[in-house]
Amino acid sequence: MPAYLLLVVAILSRLVLAACPHPDWFNFTAVGGALLFFGARRSWREMLAPLALLMATDYYLTTAVYAYPFRWQGYVTTWAWYLMAMVLGQILLHARTSFIRVAAGVVLGPTSFFVVSNYAVWVSGEMYPRTAAGLTACFVAALPFYRNDVIATTIVAGLAFGVPVLARRFKGSHSQPALAGK
Repeated sequence: MPAYLLLVVAILSRLVLAACPHPDWFNFTAVGGALLFFGARRSWREMLAPLALLMATDYYLTTAVYAYPFRWQGYVTTWAWYLMAMVLGQILLHARTSFIRVAAGVVLGPTSFFVVSNYAVWVSGEMYPRTAAGLTACFVAALPFYRNDVIATTIVAGLAFGVPVLARRFKGSHSQPALAGK
């Protein structure tokens, strides 16, 4: 159940961010961390539901909020990454969760999205020329988004994976019987 709740938070974070004015430094959502957590906590068969919900969110934001025509071809890379992020959580964090594994997910998730999505933007040739300088400009322009994605994924994954561990430790330290004489 927590994986589905975190998915709802991720979708709501996207909707709120799109609807409310905000400074650029606050431009981040809970999607990356939520997908890592979902993949780590749910089965392979359950990955279609979050994928469908995020696809529907993309459609809604594009057509209703941003008032752009929807071209599904422009989202294939993003949708593939949604699935990849859940698979990364499944492979990296399902069997065993540790600080190192979560940290690896926090780095690999946003980094893979940064590389794949910006390469796709560059290849389309619509925003940047298909030259080495165009590729460099595309990646440089996306660095603030990458930074925000890493921060958001770190916060969300840190809370999603860390709070249960802290709760168990806190509960365990309070359930010990008091030592005689202390």
